[in-house]
Amino acid sequence: MKPAATSDPLAQLSEIRAIMERSSRFLSLSGLSGVGAGVVALLGAAASHFYLQRQFPDGYLRLLSASATERQAALPALLLLAGGMIGAALLLAFFFTRRRTHRSGLSLWSGPARRLAVALAVPLVAGGLFCLRLYLGGDAGMVVPGLLLFYGLALLNASKYTLDEIRWLGLTQIGLGLLAMLQPGWGLIYFALGFGLGHIGYGLLMYNRYERPDAAGTPAAHPPVSA
Repeated sequence: MKPAATSDPLAQLSEIRAIMERSSRFLSLSGLSGVGAGVVALLGAAASHFYLQRQFPDGYLRLLSASATERQAALPALLLLAGGMIGAALLLAFFFTRRRTHRSGLSLWSGPARRLAVALAVPLVAGGLFCLRLYLGGDAGMVVPGLLLFYGLALLNASKYTLDEIRWLGLTQIGLGLLAMLQPGWGLIYFALGFGLGHIGYGLLMYNRYERPDAAGTPAAHPPVSA
């Protein structure tokens, strides 16, 4: 009786590489967390619009040329709104990603997840402080472009620890940030496009590609790693 055929060495190497890649990258991000973050951003943009319309005669446009006293008077409410959006987006991301990792039998706070969090946090914290200084210094029109640019850079920095598609979302945010620099009066629109519709589109793409249950009713497998 002949011995069983030996497995393809190339296939074995590919499988080993995939296992090593998954041990160094957090691949359990949920697309639904992106959709949730996008909805939160759209609601936040709408709330900012209505608040500024009540605060200033011309709303956001008036804020761009407001005096230092007027800007500082509006700052607590804007910071509270920003903090609420960030908190809600993080809670949704935690809920949906934890649910996905639980279904997959994986750990949420793994080594790759910690590296991903640090890679995101450093540019985001630096960008947030930089944009706050822009606002206080009288260049409020550059705040939204700055937020988009730093967020895009944070996604690019974090893409090596997670899904490859994050890189394209980051490039999209950077492109919108550069366009917003040329049209500072449209800041809220670019904010809604980048943080709102950008996240929703990315989230739906990721959900349909990796998470939607197949015909048998079982969840989709983890995304394949790139070569």
